[in-house]
Amino acid sequence: MSLVPFDDRDGEIWMDGKFVPWREAKLHVLTHGLHYASAVFEGERSYNGKVFKSRAHTERLHRSAEIVGYQIPYSVDAIEEAKTELVRRTGFKNCYIRAIAWRGSEMMGVSAQNNTIHVAIAAWEWPSYFSPELLTNGIRLKWAKYRRPAPDTAPTAAKASGLYQICTISKHEAEREGFQDAMMLDYRGLLAEATGANVFLVQNGELHTPKPDCFLNGLTRQTVIELAQRRQIKVVERAIQPEELAKTDEVFLVGSAAEVTPVGQIGDYKFTPGPMTRQMREDYLKEVGA
Repeated sequence: MSLVPFDDRDGEIWMDGKFVPWREAKLHVLTHGLHYASAVFEGERSYNGKVFKSRAHTERLHRSAEIVGYQIPYSVDAIEEAKTELVRRTGFKNCYIRAIAWRGSEMMGVSAQNNTIHVAIAAWEWPSYFSPELLTNGIRLKWAKYRRPAPDTAPTAAKASGLYQICTISKHEAEREGFQDAMMLDYRGLLAEATGANVFLVQNGELHTPKPDCFLNGLTRQTVIELAQRRQIKVVERAIQPEELAKTDEVFLVGSAAEVTPVGQIGDYKFTPGPMTRQMREDYLKEVGA
């Protein structure tokens, strides 16, 4: 399958307050964000021209920047305006949006107190993350080699680029072995999340999900909890031992990219996507206006 490189596409990208041609949205090789992972970002989806929970994403972008030590030079309102206009200019009915902020190239070293903070927003068409067959039978995950870090060892409340290095390593390793993703434990050995999505377990007609105390409390995760509660489905946020998968009926992942994705296997544990997973996926797609 031929891939269209992301640096060689038509269109526009909003960058530092103005729209620039896609191929001209560039930065220098000695940019701090590249060398020291001082970037924060958001992944969002637009359905029928409307970005789902757009403002919540932008507010989290600002919070993430503050956590890693800098202030975004554009207000939430300004970024919201830019996103709306960008989606309009693309003409895409449905698309994925990536907003990112990073430290520039004035200083090169661990300390970069005087570096300019840059912001960019891009949008592109991105259909369902997985094939219809996988969305019916469930994706397969292996156990990740690395664990989510403790909150006193990394800025785990931020959606920061540096925190995703172990996710890329883990997902690549899983894909090489024929899996679609990897399931990560946290620093205590408890169930945490997949490489880019939160996880829910169906046990005795209830939804159980790991407490997000060392990884992001995803906006899709929050939405699914709200949807379940509307249906009077009990949701339990708690510490989950990995061996509890043996008594779990269904498993699904949630995230802006993954939406609601059924899981058919984690390591040696196997599951059959069932009515709860299908209901949550149906409710979520209806909620976002898909």
